[in-house]
Amino acid sequence: MEQVTGAGERRTTYDARGLSEPVAEVPHVSEIDGAAAVFDAAKLTTRQINLELRNLIYEQGITDVTVKNPGAKHSIGVGILQRCTITFEGSLGYFGVGLIDGPEVRITGRVGWSVCENMMSGVVRIEKNAGSLTGAALRGGDIVVKGAVGARTGIDQKGGTIIVGGDAGSSTAFMMQRGRQIILGDVGPGLGDSMYDGEIYVGGTVKSLGIDCVPGEWTDADTELIERKFRIYGLGSPPEFQKFVCGKVLYNYDNLEPSEKKLVIH
Repeated sequence: MEQVTGAGERRTTYDARGLSEPVAEVPHVSEIDGAAAVFDAAKLTTRQINLELRNLIYEQGITDVTVKNPGAKHSIGVGILQRCTITFEGSLGYFGVGLIDGPEVRITGRVGWSVCENMMSGVVRIEKNAGSLTGAALRGGDIVVKGAVGARTGIDQKGGTIIVGGDAGSSTAFMMQRGRQIILGDVGPGLGDSMYDGEIYVGGTVKSLGIDCVPGEWTDADTELIERKFRIYGLGSPPEFQKFVCGKVLYNYDNLEPSEKKLVIH
């Protein structure tokens, strides 16, 4: 909150939690039509946007929300634990739509780091590019990025499916524990480094594989999965994919130092 001193100097004060707007209230700026609502977020703060969203979904019973002009603000649409449809007409900043369980989200622009972090269920479709750490610790649901993604996509992934229409950066699927990644483009170095389980499908070239990531045997279940996901999300005909899985060498630990372990595995 802003205070003006006797000398006319402006200062921002914070509550014990470090929030600069501790007494923010629901702005009530939406146009509501039945179960649908639309509001313009251009002049709203992050907290006001999230308060408006939660009020519409939890208090007003709205099941279809459109947010115009989100302005690439950070931490938008987090913690929605109810089935609904949310459309963001524009781009989001860091940590967008994290900790969600159930919503179907469409983002017409780009997103920054850590979109869909700890997502539990639902669907998130991103029409353009996404930053690093997309789907970090993903537990369930589908993330569909039409463009490219940055480094460490799906780090510590525990379930769900990440689909990337373009290229992916370095250390993609680092420490992956379960789930699937389907990447149509090229992938940077360190793919699947230290992964424990799950499947990675790559349509382009791989710069290099990480520790304990190895080519996998293609099965009918893989064909069914790829065709089903492409059909659901209207992605056309799938290209020829390479499959990668965990070699399970790291399942048995020993007393070797990390540098020594890399030499043994390689």
